[in-house]
Amino acid sequence: MPPDAASDAAPDAAPDAIPEVAPAPAAHLIQGDRVTLPVEIRDAAVASAMFPIPAAAAQAVIAYSGLEVARPLAGRAICSLAFVRYADGDLGPYHEFAVAFLVKGTPRIGAFIHWLPVNQAFTLEAGRAIWGFPKEMADIHMDLAARTKRCLVRVDGRTAIEMHVRPGFPVPSGRGVPSVDAYTSMNGVTRRTPWTVSPSGVRMRLGGGTYLRLGDHPVAHELRALGLDHARALSAATVDRLRMTFQEAVEARP
Repeated sequence: MPPDAASDAAPDAAPDAIPEVAPAPAAHLIQGDRVTLPVEIRDAAVASAMFPIPAAAAQAVIAYSGLEVARPLAGRAICSLAFVRYADGDLGPYHEFAVAFLVKGTPRIGAFIHWLPVNQAFTLEAGRAIWGFPKEMADIHMDLAARTKRCLVRVDGRTAIEMHVRPGFPVPSGRGVPSVDAYTSMNGVTRRTPWTVSPSGVRMRLGGGTYLRLGDHPVAHELRALGLDHARALSAATVDRLRMTFQEAVEARP
């Protein structure tokens, strides 16, 4: 090729950039079905209450987790009790009861899930395998359609807990989507699960508004030792519709 022609020739084109491939979403095989994260809950209804309890006693209950209870009130920790009817979500419809404690997380206060009975086998296996949630099978009867919300939990024929919640005044649901860290501890491993919630139809009552009857299940004995058989709720709330998203769990090192 003559020198002039060589100088006029276009430089070699750069090789095409290799497109980035997004990582495949995490997935778990549960009872032959593929559960892909994040897990979405599109419609759930909730009734809950928060109780002030002695911090030292609460710390003893969750000592196995390596976490530390939060103390938003002088010398007092917070125990949250809630019952939930899941109507539409990636894990199917089911009922659930939750016993949780507010804990000091990183970087914010989180909820440590101590006990989480459910009434369906699929969500039980998924919850334990994916996030380490302490789910166990129970008979859970609830009525969220009546004015006073009611739930009764029985395990192996024994009453664990009965709870009633009277709705309070409507409160704004808020424009943002609150993010919460849910903590669990199973088989010596403590995990943190990022969890976002989007509530609507929220009613709240400050002080009272609840009824508790504790049975003879081991968790009922724990709650009784915390003084919940005669405790007055700090607050109570009902949610007509709650959307939730659960991300992949990561190991938490207290």
